[in-house]
Amino acid sequence: MRLHETQHVERAILAQVVHSRMDPPEAADSLLELGRLADTAGLEVAGQITQNRDKPDGGTLFGKGKVEDLKALVAETASNTVIFDNDLSAIQSFNLAKELGVRIMDRTEIILEIFARRARSSEAQLQVELARLQFQLSRIPVTEAQQRFKGGIGMKGPGESHLQLRNAPLRRRIAELKKKLADIQNRQTSQSKDKRSWPVVSLVGYTNAGKSTLLNTLSDADAYVDDRLFATLDTKTRKVWLTPTRQILLTDTVGFIRNLPHGLVASFRSTLNVAVQADLLLVVVDAAYPRVEDHIAVCTATLAEIGAHNVPFLLVLNKCDRGNADNAVLHLTEKHPQAIPVSAKTGYGLDLLKRAMIEELQKCCTLWQLPSATSRT
Repeated sequence: MRLHETQHVERAILAQVVHSRMDPPEAADSLLELGRLADTAGLEVAGQITQNRDKPDGGTLFGKGKVEDLKALVAETASNTVIFDNDLSAIQSFNLAKELGVRIMDRTEIILEIFARRARSSEAQLQVELARLQFQLSRIPVTEAQQRFKGGIGMKGPGESHLQLRNAPLRRRIAELKKKLADIQNRQTSQSKDKRSWPVVSLVGYTNAGKSTLLNTLSDADAYVDDRLFATLDTKTRKVWLTPTRQILLTDTVGFIRNLPHGLVASFRSTLNVAVQADLLLVVVDAAYPRVEDHIAVCTATLAEIGAHNVPFLLVLNKCDRGNADNAVLHLTEKHPQAIPVSAKTGYGLDLLKRAMIEELQKCCTLWQLPSATSRT
């Protein structure tokens, strides 16, 4: 069953506090993205509510009057979930759940739900479990009564009550998961560049920018593609011939997103390490997205966070075949002269991308300088 095909579609209200340090257009874009996250998690968005405040209320995020407005909207739309675009503290989550009588989530929690459902490999499942347990540890409830408002979307719940998980068993499991993931990362790191037979090029970029489609087109592969956020969590690697006698390994991994939870970044470090160890990065963004510059900034910040900021890269402007991408492509290529407009769907620009990859690998990759022992037949 597909992620969004549920027997019972839950209805959700999106909520957001725009405080004085936030850029209003960016806040609006973030709320729009939250709606896509809700859709990916199988929730039907029934409405949204925002409030401008100098700073969030410490007890309920919203002010008292706006909480009443939210309560009325929940009743009017028969919604059973409220998703906040802002991070919530344990006390805020508890107070809001008590006041509204519905499930309360924030941006971090909805992303964790999606990752939990998308994880397929044993490594991805370990990574997601670690991130969720660390999140639970940060959300130790105020009282046992809070347990009434916890549970997963379309599930019985994330496990035992928070009060039961809060002590030694939870911490022991977190330590165990960290050790397992560290062992995986050590094994991956031991496969150093010196032991490779071919250069490694890694696809990174904003989620839903078309990385998996680009992987499929370049390699004639069949990696899973879905027009939803975080379609790919597990690393996929395919051989790609750049010349009749030269091939590379092209990898695709989890996409980036604004405010990606630090716990997820830490948990997925063994997966994201593929980018750190790569000879070349293809930073893929959706050129048709109205605020594509924001997506480029998120990619740059995330690469710095995982330690891949010094890896050579090419900026790939995907989906340039869409009509609304023309002006953005013109602006982006003026600002980023090395950016390459492509369409993974139609194949436009891929020959230029391959030539650019060859040029970069000739400059930065010693493997590319070695005589080729293989040829494409």
